[in-house]
Amino acid sequence: MDKKIPYGRQEISKEDIDLVVSTLKSDFLTQGPRVVEFENAFASQVKAEYALSCSNGTAALHLAMMALDLKPGEKVLTTSITFAASANCVLYQGGVVEFIDISLDDYLLDLDLLERHLSGSDDKYAGIIVVDFAGFPVDLERLRKIADQYGMWIVEDACHAPGASFTDSKGEVQPVGGSRYADLTLFSFHPVKHIACGEGGMITTHRNDLFKRLEMLRSHGITKNKKDLLNQSMPAWFHEMQELGYNYRISDIQAALGLSQLTKLESSVRRRNEIAKIYLKELASLPLVLPNIPDEIVHALHLFVVRTSRRDELYSYLSSKGIFTQVHYIPVYLHPYYSKKGYEKGLCPVAEEYFDGCLSLPMYPSMSSEDISYVVKVIVEFFSEVDD
Repeated sequence: MDKKIPYGRQEISKEDIDLVVSTLKSDFLTQGPRVVEFENAFASQVKAEYALSCSNGTAALHLAMMALDLKPGEKVLTTSITFAASANCVLYQGGVVEFIDISLDDYLLDLDLLERHLSGSDDKYAGIIVVDFAGFPVDLERLRKIADQYGMWIVEDACHAPGASFTDSKGEVQPVGGSRYADLTLFSFHPVKHIACGEGGMITTHRNDLFKRLEMLRSHGITKNKKDLLNQSMPAWFHEMQELGYNYRISDIQAALGLSQLTKLESSVRRRNEIAKIYLKELASLPLVLPNIPDEIVHALHLFVVRTSRRDELYSYLSSKGIFTQVHYIPVYLHPYYSKKGYEKGLCPVAEEYFDGCLSLPMYPSMSSEDISYVVKVIVEFFSEVDD
């Protein structure tokens, strides 16, 4: 098969292109109406009170730490299995990161272990950053109770999980990004994610105070809003830089693409779940640990992660057949930068066990039936050959 199958990829339609082109022909390429339109549409989609776009998911994490006023030396907890940015954002503000191990049931931060850690520690923590890894939504209702007990804020890194949801104890569906249990929820619009903007991010919240602060920090710490000015006597053109911010804005061009992509979010999640069901059925007899997808959640299936003791062999075999997989993730604290800061192997043994065997199979909505069948066929062939 000459066709190359990546682990993930964007799908750009004629409708996407048309909206981007119309924006290119408009008066605004940035700081214009498409940005606000995208933010409002996203907030409506996830049932959030406020949504603020930004340049990428990492910028969203950094803005979150600034808006929550994380101070140098303050401690923040996060999961050990995530992209480095989920932890790095704490360091940007001079904070201290502590890693909590994962559960092998869902590969999320282990809430039982978190409770034991907090109850047995005299340390004070400012907050916790949880990650909806692979698209599996964290039980934020339970986490909110834990966080409130210890005076912590919650940031939900949902870069893998737009379109996901969980059902709380009251029987209410809590869409990721719209739940009132998290203080801030963050999304990424990198091309391999559900919504592709080239680059881009979004922050949702129900708190007006955080939204106003995020809005200012995203654009150099400057406000032009008359009612927010400290000097109320100045003319209409006046603006003030009230604190140190950044240029973390998204352009109207990117927002146009995101706005069009957003209309396909539900179908994207639905197709990803269809592909997952095929994988689960066709790979069930093989010596693989397959993901757990409970009925009471909507899994966004950004990733379909399997585990095997022959991970590196399988990776190479699939690659030789034109199927490109990926490993998500190296435990953050094992990266050289964190090792130099004193974090050591063995810190999170379950995460390390997971890492030793994890492999993300191709998963994206435009995968054809032929693509899926080919991936399954080659995996079956691999295990037939190694067992001979």
